[in-house]
Amino acid sequence: MSAKWNLIVDVASCSNCGNCVLAVKDEYVGNDFPGYSAAQPQSGHKWLWVERVVRGSGTAVDVAHVPMACNHCDDAPCQKAAPDAVTKRDDGIVIFDPIKAVGRRDLVEVCPYGAVSWNSEKQLPQIWPFDAHLLDAGWSNPRGVQVCPTECLSAVKITDAEMALIAKEQELTVLKPGLDTKPRIYYRNLWRAQEHFIAGNVVGYDDSGREANLAGIEVFLFLDGVDRRTVRTDVFGDFKFDRLRAGQKFELGLGAPDELTNRNSGVVEQSVNLGQLKI
Repeated sequence: MSAKWNLIVDVASCSNCGNCVLAVKDEYVGNDFPGYSAAQPQSGHKWLWVERVVRGSGTAVDVAHVPMACNHCDDAPCQKAAPDAVTKRDDGIVIFDPIKAVGRRDLVEVCPYGAVSWNSEKQLPQIWPFDAHLLDAGWSNPRGVQVCPTECLSAVKITDAEMALIAKEQELTVLKPGLDTKPRIYYRNLWRAQEHFIAGNVVGYDDSGREANLAGIEVFLFLDGVDRRTVRTDVFGDFKFDRLRAGQKFELGLGAPDELTNRNSGVVEQSVNLGQLKI
């Protein structure tokens, strides 16, 4: 089984510095690479970009950054739509032929990841070609990977079996798995952008009788009536339950599991800051 290229992205490590975005632009803006890619326009194109996802509100806010690009799918909708213009290489990389793909604006809409840009001047659909021209010249990594200061991007050329094992061991996921396009970009900690949290602050009276944030208070969360989680408030009286899925029914309260006070209940729809819970 031949080795193929994959990109592993750690969402928790991305700081949105933009180095990878700039590296791609520096490589392709104004530069033609025959057989691989026509030059990228100076503006308007997203070949590699970072999505900013904000969860929560008020004093409980979490921000995640998700690097995005062509997923170089093994079952790529673009390749199915234009097999003469879109090539799937043996090493897993998808190439939009800069000559044969001219006029194929339909490929922009075919991509379910929004990774195909339309070059109106050249009448050409374009993607990030995984820096295939550099890899073919002996480079060990795409430029965007090389310039990442937090090492949140890593490119690996291994067999599908080896990649499947890594994905299982490291709990890697892909975007829109239900589409079954078999993407070659894998994400670690993608839950930071896709799942939800419930947070709040517990306030009461301290030993001197003054109102204060209370540390060490046990908070209970019941999910779908069966999954029980507990946390204790930190030194600021704050608590947070993370990695909740949309659609889960929840009930939250303080005290003992059988005698909850300050009850809050509902269905998880988005990340929520409950604010102050007074006891």
